Amino acid sequence: MNLIALFLGLILERVLTKMLHLRDLRWFDRYFDWGFNQMRGRGKAVCLLIGLFMVLLPCLPFAIVAIYFSHLLGGVPYLAFAAIVLLFSLGPRDLGSEVEDYCKAVEAGDQETSRRVAKELLEEDAPRRAAARDRALEDAVFVQANNRLFGVIFWFIIIGPVGAWLFRVMDLMRRRAQFEAWRDGKVDPEELDFLSAAKRLHWLLAWVPSRLLAVGYALAGSFEDAVADWRSYYQECSPHFFDANEEVVACVGKGALALDGFDDNQAQVGRLRAAMRLVNRTFFIWITVISLITLFGWVL
Repeated sequence: MNLIALFLGLILERVLTKMLHLRDLRWFDRYFDWGFNQMRGRGKAVCLLIGLFMVLLPCLPFAIVAIYFSHLLGGVPYLAFAAIVLLFSLGPRDLGSEVEDYCKAVEAGDQETSRRVAKELLEEDAPRRAAARDRALEDAVFVQANNRLFGVIFWFIIIGPVGAWLFRVMDLMRRRAQFEAWRDGKVDPEELDFLSAAKRLHWLLAWVPSRLLAVGYALAGSFEDAVADWRSYYQECSPHFFDANEEVVACVGKGALALDGFDDNQAQVGRLRAAMRLVNRTFFIWITVISLITLFGWVL
């Protein structure tokens, strides 16, 4: 049932591209801000509990509806409900469209648009130096693929629409905490309890899909280079433990690209488009594997 709902949700996303702005869910911001205020001055354990409550509370109505619909009319209402929930859990914006918008803006010399899109992808102001900005954006493509697409799909397959919505709410809370920290000029998670709690909870949900995504990048690109970069990453061992999910997918993704030969005018948009093609190939690998596992389960 979840496999059919997955395909329906993905088809709806392609068809309803003009409505994707509805997935911003800005009305959640006040809810998160209220929770962050409750965390201020509390210990880490209390902040984690508050953060967990904030994530689980919006998922409770979805769990009740999913359980009720699963036993109604042969599960047909559940199928429609799951597809709609998946549609609004993906995103909030289409990654491929944003990457292409940025590339076209760079090619057209539209600095205002390129800065705006780069800020959305990076979730902060882009570095001023071109080389640093290019590296950061390339990393962001691989990281955002997990936050916007693959993490949602993983939890949807595991526990249905509630899982997809759970991951989306968690990522929305992380994004809001990141924005609040950036607005305050504080980037160290240890300085803000709510950011530290949001990053840790997001890390828990994203750990498995990020590793599976890294495997997908390796299979969809240069396997040897991806594995070599993955191995070298753990040998160097990043000190930011709760950033490891993002660093792993970025490291393996760049290794899987194994591209060179771009000239100075092509490097910026060329590698970004190549990164997006790698994400798309990985997506088809995931869908194929999920379909085979599901069909095999039905046969058994």
